[in-house]
Amino acid sequence: MPFSAYIAHFIAAAIMTNGIPHFVSGVCGRSFRTPFVRMTGKPVSPPVVNVVWGWVNFLIAFLIFANIGPLYIGTPGDTIFVAAGMLVMGVILAMIFGKREA
Repeated sequence: MPFSAYIAHFIAAAIMTNGIPHFVSGVCGRSFRTPFVRMTGKPVSPPVVNVVWGWVNFLIAFLIFANIGPLYIGTPGDTIFVAAGMLVMGVILAMIFGKREA
């Protein structure tokens, strides 16, 4: 598999990981920050917006996974790049949202 497919899998995993807190917060009925708060001037977006934004992130990740070479979880290259994408985005999100909560 070309190296560009591994990079695409890394990016798709990061996008998918970004969708998780938005989708879960929305489904739980909690408001949460989205990129749309800058347009509204409010500090957080309502739960429905978060569900939709999380779903859009999942859709984008799925389209990348489905269209950029096959994804074989269990093979070393795919597993490492997907796990690394999730870890990197998870750490970035923890740092961003941790600062906002403090």
